[in-house]
Amino acid sequence: MNEARFPGHFVHRFDAALALARAEAADALLVFLETAEPIDPARMLQHARGQPLILVAPDSKVYEKAQKAGAAVVKLDHVVEGVYERVSRALLEAVAEGLLQPGAKVVTLYSGFEMGLVDTISVVLMREHLARFTVRELRKLETSVPLDTLQAVVSLAVEIAREGREGHPVGTLFVVGDHRRVLQYTRPAGFDPVRGYGKKERNLKSGKVREAIKEIAMLDGAFIVASDGTVMASCRMITAPTADLTLSKGLGARHWAAAAITRVTKAIAVAVSESGGTVRIFQNGEVVLRIEPHKRPVVWRQFEYEAPEPEKT
Repeated sequence: MNEARFPGHFVHRFDAALALARAEAADALLVFLETAEPIDPARMLQHARGQPLILVAPDSKVYEKAQKAGAAVVKLDHVVEGVYERVSRALLEAVAEGLLQPGAKVVTLYSGFEMGLVDTISVVLMREHLARFTVRELRKLETSVPLDTLQAVVSLAVEIAREGREGHPVGTLFVVGDHRRVLQYTRPAGFDPVRGYGKKERNLKSGKVREAIKEIAMLDGAFIVASDGTVMASCRMITAPTADLTLSKGLGARHWAAAAITRVTKAIAVAVSESGGTVRIFQNGEVVLRIEPHKRPVVWRQFEYEAPEPEKT
């Protein structure tokens, strides 16, 4: 093997990672191409001897070279962030591209201590890692809503987005926290299916309640959820003003309502898009997180904003 294109210090660690991947029966070996010396992706594939590889490219040039070699590759443009975040982002991108399943076992080879020197090998169980990463993202939200309540609402929204109802996609809206003030900006859309039930029979942390909520998610209006997870009302129309809000193109009335209610209250809104299944989390009138809950991945991303075109009258 040409050591000039496959540095000695790298090949030893690559061999160790390959051996670990085989011993662990890993679904893939994910390797960051962030060495100071360029590494030939074609030679890596040859050296792997059939072990499934996913390469992480730091820029477009390396990405294109890896693609030409026939490698499975994701691009992770360099940003200043911690090691955990870099590895997590790479794994999530691989899931989003269909290169990994959410339940996969992955061996990762990356720069853990010194950039430009691949020096760390880890074994990652994707299902556990995705759950930890989700919690980590939610913890970044500065809100008085307890994390377990927020997790319960978001996970229910993701289930609704993935499963739909009776084979059809379902869009819905949850508004969590500051419920007394939230209710001041709502009106009933019609009959409220949760009215008259006891508090325990309306708490989203109960599996039975969650299934019941899925059944009525098809109805118009929002679910108003207290900080402890109790559904205070359902089928509520949001009346908060939408003037001066800025949202991306293509977002409908449900998303405008989510933005509006979170701007005038301290609530968090979780909107499920009926058209694409995307789950968006709103705070202070803006989208702060987005989840793509397709059959394969659950992907968490910061949302990029675009100024909307003026509405036609």
